Amino acid sequence: MLLSLIGAVILCGSGQASPPVNFLYTGSEDLAGIGKLLERADIAGVQIVYNWKDLETGKDQYDFSQIEKDLEFLGRLDKKLFMQVQDRFFSPEARNVPRYLLEEPAFGGGLAPQADNPGEDLPAGSGWVAQQWNPEVRLRYQKLLQALGKQFDGRVYGVNLPETSADLDLKNDKTGFSCDKYFSAELENLKAAKKAFKKSYVVQYVNFWPCEWENDHNYMGRTFEFAVKNNIGLGGPDIVPGKKAQMKNSYPFFNRYKNKLRLVAMAVQEPTLTYTNPKTKKPFTKEEFSEFAENYLGVKIIFWSTASPWLAVTKEAAGR
Repeated sequence: MLLSLIGAVILCGSGQASPPVNFLYTGSEDLAGIGKLLERADIAGVQIVYNWKDLETGKDQYDFSQIEKDLEFLGRLDKKLFMQVQDRFFSPEARNVPRYLLEEPAFGGGLAPQADNPGEDLPAGSGWVAQQWNPEVRLRYQKLLQALGKQFDGRVYGVNLPETSADLDLKNDKTGFSCDKYFSAELENLKAAKKAFKKSYVVQYVNFWPCEWENDHNYMGRTFEFAVKNNIGLGGPDIVPGKKAQMKNSYPFFNRYKNKLRLVAMAVQEPTLTYTNPKTKKPFTKEEFSEFAENYLGVKIIFWSTASPWLAVTKEAAGR
């Protein structure tokens, strides 16, 4: 019954708040292991991250077999799939783009090292981001989106592009990065995703923009205007009630644009669970996450980490 209500909950539009729909956040390799969690009536589906490298094994050689397997598995449980097409990675060894991007001169190395990972509790220099500001790299990513849309539009519940946050060492950058180029590239990719997926939801994760604080370049403002104009959803990797950095960047815009966006879908991932409520000095509860998400951010879908404490009873039962 929950699944039959998802569309009505999300599309209720102008005004009346309703509790966010619960999805789980996991990887393909862990999907079968959370089968018992997915049997819960209050879980509507799963968000799965798919790395670019796994989807495009060689130039114009696509392998979507894992997505097909995941759809088949979820279909048997009557659950939905939201897929994230990942072009940035958060460990030194994770260079998960096709090999040709790393080797062919036109792509300038394909990846750029991140000097830091905003919003992530990770050491400096521990991640990579695809050089979307390079037109040749961007073209390849958009071709991937087109191929995915051709096979999965209307079959997956939604597709989301990764967070806008990226932090490069601009003094030592040799890739031609600029903040304006990056911003324009991300919006161009988002438009390509919307063109590829006309039936499924399209969501851009937006949390911070490089070189910007408190919308001083109007990147954040233009992102939300672009999303409304193009009937695109927005979201983010972290729901942290009242967190100062987000309150200076994306959160106030979500509040301002409540019920104006096609969809707002946000996550409570593992690092998010470590944050504490300054009033209680305890980790945020499910109710506290949900209340802030619904009433301040206008969230319609929450992607929950499977480590979320409120899921523990079902996980214990599954282990018996």
